[in-house]
Amino acid sequence: MSKRIAVVTGAAKGIGKAIVSRLAAQNYFVIAVDVDELSGKKLISGYDKNKVRFAKADICNEKIVQKFFEKIIKEYKRVDVVVNNAGIIRDNKIWNMSLEDFDKVIDVNLRGTWLMCKEAAKIMRDQKSGRIVNIASRAWLGNIGQSNYSASKAGIVGLTRVLALELGKYNVLVNCVAPGLIDTPLTQKLEKEVLQKLIEAQPTKTMGKPEDIANVVAFLASAETNFITGQTIYVDGGKSIGAGL
Repeated sequence: MSKRIAVVTGAAKGIGKAIVSRLAAQNYFVIAVDVDELSGKKLISGYDKNKVRFAKADICNEKIVQKFFEKIIKEYKRVDVVVNNAGIIRDNKIWNMSLEDFDKVIDVNLRGTWLMCKEAAKIMRDQKSGRIVNIASRAWLGNIGQSNYSASKAGIVGLTRVLALELGKYNVLVNCVAPGLIDTPLTQKLEKEVLQKLIEAQPTKTMGKPEDIANVVAFLASAETNFITGQTIYVDGGKSIGAGL
């Protein structure tokens, strides 16, 4: 294909959906990955089949991830961009958090991202080009009730830095985007009073939009971005500078 090939995980809703839309608009061929087949099929119904394709895949399963990339290489011969956006939350204070909830969040958020990075790294190393963009969170700096989630996202930041060191000489750039409070279906489920307090804690006094994240991802994925790697870019309305609660 003449288009650049991009893979986006957690693609069916929220931030992932916005990333798919942004990359498709920039003439990428996007493979949208999600475990939610119903939402995935709904997503691709709005696109030409030559722009976006849906693939159901459990990124926590090593064999499934390996076969997924094998199939992409067989069909398209290369992978130009991988965006690791898939993630879940299971919030609770540590004394109330079950081991199951800790393991599940680490499994999806960190192990899944690591498995995707591992297979992408091998391909991009051999083709001597590529971009990996990992989606972390401002929460990696610490959030009450998110010992599992914050740990998983801190792991993603560390993983990003290591891969930038390992892959830099192969013309593969690896960066991280750390969203803050973003207006997604997940945040809309919060109690109105809780959400308002979170908004008031923002220096901007607003929530971000999924498109704000997608714009930064598109920048980092660009073939014209040649000298940025190992970085974590916060898209959080300034919350990471320590303002607010």
